[in-house]
Amino acid sequence: MLNYIWAAFFLLAMLSGVYQFFGLDQVNIFEEMVKATFDMAKLSVEIAIGLVGVLSLWLGFFRIAEKSNLVMLLSRFLAPLFSRLMPEIPKDHPALGSITMNMAANMLGLDNAATPMGLKAMQDLQELNPNKESASNAQILFLVLNTSSVTLLPVTIFMYRAQLGAAEPADVFLPILMATTASTLAGLMAVSWVQKLPLFNAVVLAYIGSFVTLMTAVILWLTSLSGEQLSQYSQWAASAVLLSIIALFLVAGLKKKLPVYELFVEGAKEGFETGVRLIPYLVAMLVAIGVFRASGAMDLFLSGVAWCIGMLGLNTLFVDTLPVAFMKPLSGSGARAMMLEVMNHHGVDSFQGRLASVMQGSTETTFYVLAVYFGSVGIIRIRHALVCGLIADGAGITAAIGICYWFFT
Repeated sequence: MLNYIWAAFFLLAMLSGVYQFFGLDQVNIFEEMVKATFDMAKLSVEIAIGLVGVLSLWLGFFRIAEKSNLVMLLSRFLAPLFSRLMPEIPKDHPALGSITMNMAANMLGLDNAATPMGLKAMQDLQELNPNKESASNAQILFLVLNTSSVTLLPVTIFMYRAQLGAAEPADVFLPILMATTASTLAGLMAVSWVQKLPLFNAVVLAYIGSFVTLMTAVILWLTSLSGEQLSQYSQWAASAVLLSIIALFLVAGLKKKLPVYELFVEGAKEGFETGVRLIPYLVAMLVAIGVFRASGAMDLFLSGVAWCIGMLGLNTLFVDTLPVAFMKPLSGSGARAMMLEVMNHHGVDSFQGRLASVMQGSTETTFYVLAVYFGSVGIIRIRHALVCGLIADGAGITAAIGICYWFFT
């Protein structure tokens, strides 16, 4: 599947380039496409180098958490759930703890901690994978949950809206939370259907019910705050949580009388190796996406969608934000740039500006997450991971559109 999709990016880009050159007289189109290959190759290395430091930092602290049995305690808490959703993972395996910590970091918007913990979880799952080049069922479910993970505090989006002069930077909070919840549920159901998981098992339903209850309580509390208070809490909560996690790891290690410095260095070395190993996978994916975007293929597609929507006589307000929706699965930085362009052009508090923000927060960057997570363990055959991830993306984007019409029109 991935082989065909990756090749399609280049081939469709070439067809679009030929059309742009001969049909629209864009004489610089091929030059722009070639430039995109070099730019994205450079960006791939820059991303990997940036990840090296973050991976080294958090995998160092994570090694302390493992040796102090914190990870085992977390794994026991979720063992009943994951024994049904990921039956191939043995009880008390470190993968359960690292998965839990990754999901918690994602929910709190702690990107700097979530990615290293997620890569650690993927490596732990790879130890249990009988076919090292093909993604296991557990790895696929974990990846799809990552691409659609619920984010309670979308701090970055609030920050961009505030910088552009939004009257209430956090007024998109509830729509984002609802859209990303729809994305997560869609991804979970898609994987459960393919893998025939017992999603309606009493234990699974009990965990889901507890999660929904907790989410409801958090939503009620957060909605009781003013927009200014919500933005303030979002800004300091992430830093407070990160520092608390580090302190917890160190205290647990010292209490066990562990050599915390040596353990940190040992884990950091693993982070460095993982970061370097990601470079070929990032280059392959980001260059393909960059060429596709530079060729004008994306613009042609969006023009066609806009024409079809107009012919059907439907409300076309959302069409202006489709570049964000289309770019989101492909490139996080590209989707962010599209979001800012929409907000600048239409106004940060316009329907389109708010919808672009909600789309940006509804899902993760599927192709990037796939390249990074599977690339870190050398997986080539991704099986149904991409399809289920794109189903989650589609659900999140569709929900974002519907919810924004409900809230802002």
